[in-house]
Amino acid sequence: MSNSSSNKSQSQTKNNPDSTGHSDQTFDAIIVGAGSAGLAALREVAKRTKRFLIINDGAYGTTCARVGCMPSKLLIEAANAYHRRHTFETFGITGSNALAVDIPAVLRRVRRLRDDFVAGTVSITDELGARSVSGRAQLLSSTQVQVNGQTYSAKGIILAPGSSPILPPAMQALGARVLTTDTLFEQTTLGPRMAVIGMGPLGIEMAQALARLGVAVHGYATKEMLGGMSDPDVNAELRQALERDITLNIGAEASLHAVEGGIEVRSGAHRTVVDQVLVAIGRSPNLQGLGLATLGVPLDKHGLPPVNPKSMQVGDSPVYLAGDAHNDRPLLHEAADEGHIAGLNAMAPTPQCFERRIPLAIVFCDPNAAVVGQGFSALQRQDGLQFVTGSVNFVGQGRARAGQRNQGRLSVYADAASGCLLGAELCAPAGEHLAHLLALAVSQKLSVAQVLGMPFYHPVLEEGLRSALRDAARQLPDAVSSDLAHCGPIGALALD
Repeated sequence: MSNSSSNKSQSQTKNNPDSTGHSDQTFDAIIVGAGSAGLAALREVAKRTKRFLIINDGAYGTTCARVGCMPSKLLIEAANAYHRRHTFETFGITGSNALAVDIPAVLRRVRRLRDDFVAGTVSITDELGARSVSGRAQLLSSTQVQVNGQTYSAKGIILAPGSSPILPPAMQALGARVLTTDTLFEQTTLGPRMAVIGMGPLGIEMAQALARLGVAVHGYATKEMLGGMSDPDVNAELRQALERDITLNIGAEASLHAVEGGIEVRSGAHRTVVDQVLVAIGRSPNLQGLGLATLGVPLDKHGLPPVNPKSMQVGDSPVYLAGDAHNDRPLLHEAADEGHIAGLNAMAPTPQCFERRIPLAIVFCDPNAAVVGQGFSALQRQDGLQFVTGSVNFVGQGRARAGQRNQGRLSVYADAASGCLLGAELCAPAGEHLAHLLALAVSQKLSVAQVLGMPFYHPVLEEGLRSALRDAARQLPDAVSSDLAHCGPIGALALD
């Protein structure tokens, strides 16, 4: 997903592409960035030519493997395993008060497995020899790149330099107590008090995980909507779930001030002193010094050129921008798709447009939060669109109650005329799996009735999805009386 790290050797051999035998230093394709998008592009390019070069600035290993998806999930799994002790007594299991968490050991495991994941991505470019170059690339034109004082030409150039955490200078000046995900997982231990600035997906995940490991966490957000949600009812469930674990402060900007014994966080009337601060206010594309101005296309206020999201082409040039460097869909599966598209088009006589996947974004908090297809606010903004909302609260859902996971809400949105599913927002148990089912239904353009016509086993959490679909069906034109998709609930929570 980005042009980031591990401890790959930056030997002179890797910086000497002349050993490829191409003395003219001209290639069919040059790829800038060895993250998820760059590696996906490399896969397509390498199928079609051996005359390629991949350039990476800094350490290797992809954002996802090194500081993103994987280490964060390792921390979340440890936190949820320890947090589960709170349910033991209700299940009839005693002795949970004797359990303790060893945070240094948790962090050691995170790094150990993280390094395994990183090694797998590093091995891909390790095998390329002189066709992989370590250094900062700069565009000289739409067909030329300079790195380490050498100039290389190519018929097609793929830019996938990734992104870096945003850390305002005033916060950075406070030193090692202020963390980002680039530094969080390198800590050997954690202080007892933590502030998390930013309640987007990453901030939410880390705030809850740290709290469940026993850290006193204060979370800060300027906006009422959390984690990418836009449905007020779903957002309310997410906020309620988070407030079981952390202290939330919403509305005012947070500022940091060095004090004796830690950092004071000020937000409106709220004041608290913490040992460390995790800043999770987003990531910025690694575009500085890349030379985009040489492409002769207009750049927006963020320095980004126009990119066709279906071809990844920059203007009409033979340059393609992929991954979270253009910050359109900064998710691993989207970055891989964009790299795939860019790799194909960089090697094609004429660039082609590809249909993109249905949008799917998941927050791995507990309960999981997700947006599938078109979310609530996106549908509201469409002039003339009439849609219905089917909803379910999991507080009474049978399987959820059995597992003491009965919290959260799922809302599905359907076209009021056709009944076709348009999207969903949820904060629900096993939400990551429900979201994938819904993404499949939306991508196949299934109607509410068609999804209800599928089997729902009992007792499963997916019966909650069926309840939401039934709620939507009641607001849609009636089906024929023999349609099993419109069988109503029996009326018993344990069965419905």
